Amino acid sequence: MSFILRSLRLLAIVVWVGGLIFFAAIEAPTAVHVLGTTRPFALLIGNSLRELNEIGHICGFLFLLATIAFWFRTDARSRRLLMIQSLLVILMIVATMAVQSRIIPAMERDRAAAGGDIASVPADNSARADFDRLHALSEKVEGAALFLGLGVVLLLAAEPARLRQVES
Repeated sequence: MSFILRSLRLLAIVVWVGGLIFFAAIEAPTAVHVLGTTRPFALLIGNSLRELNEIGHICGFLFLLATIAFWFRTDARSRRLLMIQSLLVILMIVATMAVQSRIIPAMERDRAAAGGDIASVPADNSARADFDRLHALSEKVEGAALFLGLGVVLLLAAEPARLRQVES
């Protein structure tokens, strides 16, 4: 059972972190190159980010469930590492929820106020300036989620081959 729980935890975090890396390193730059900063680009990136965050929330939830189950199979000393990993995953969930529920809707309001194409309005336009500020903030928050996830991966790699099992 411990093997299954460890595997589920590893798979969940790797899927989430891998998705964040793919989005930042491959999808977004490719979309800018192919589509420019057009409305189709915005739709592609916005929808991809929403789906990625939903997958992340599912992976985070699975990671936490598996960690809770694993918690009862380890000794008190090993639980400290599990608690740190769980805290990092909770922070990842909070970060992506903030982007999804607050930052992206505000960016969409700015885009609508600019007539639908944010790139077509001057940089000194108030809607454009606010959009650019929010976009930079969303990159920082999603980047923080990525680095938190990398931290979880490193902590998983640092786990002893077998966390100390509670004597049954």
